[in-house]
Amino acid sequence: MIFDPPLIPARLVRRYKRFLFDAVLDDGREITGFCPNTGSMQGLTAPGSRIWLSEHDSPSRKYAHAFELIEAEGTVVGVHAAMANRLAEEAMRGGLVADLSTYPTLAREQRYGAKSRIDFLLSAPDRPAAYVEVKNVHFVRQAGLAEFPDTVTSRGARHLEELIEIVRGGQRAVMLYLVQRDDCEALRICADLDPTYAAAFRRATQAGVEAYAVKCRVTPTEIVPLRSIVMDEPGLAALCTTKTAFPTTESG
Repeated sequence: MIFDPPLIPARLVRRYKRFLFDAVLDDGREITGFCPNTGSMQGLTAPGSRIWLSEHDSPSRKYAHAFELIEAEGTVVGVHAAMANRLAEEAMRGGLVADLSTYPTLAREQRYGAKSRIDFLLSAPDRPAAYVEVKNVHFVRQAGLAEFPDTVTSRGARHLEELIEIVRGGQRAVMLYLVQRDDCEALRICADLDPTYAAAFRRATQAGVEAYAVKCRVTPTEIVPLRSIVMDEPGLAALCTTKTAFPTTESG
């Protein structure tokens, strides 16, 4: 996924009220913008950090700038949560997630469960459909180890329970964690911050829900799904096979 038009560099002043941030552009202008991430963004809000913004001229938008990337802990991290689905689709089509690239039909945002939409519904005439739920990941406390979630997510736990029902109904259910940074070699479910989600994840994998994680290379010009990494959840054996990434020139 290539950023077009190019992103605008700036320095972060603060992120606040979940959806807002203040920054100083390289030309000295002070701006307030939209932060497209509802999570805690732990470790990714240090004042003075180098950040990159997209700019929008739509009259319906209150703020012209959106927070896309931040430099943290020696790497560039994607913070735009909605970008995860686009990158996940690239990863699946590129053969980075099990055999999901072999499904001929991909539908986005399909209704399922009690009141949810599945991110992707993959179908083929010769096998059960695959329901794929995507989660954005950028939280790191230990070098090389990504963690999810970074705060309590009752919605995420509900999605896991609904995926269990998908498996019980004879279909295939997949949790795909999209890590928007390239300094991680494993992903762990963060049980200390959200034990309810961790318990739901354990029930889901025991019921047959598949779990995979893909990390990305993030630069100020593009984000590229790079390869699968290990799901390092204690007591679980959900491992991902490392694959070669597809060319960096591909976009959504």
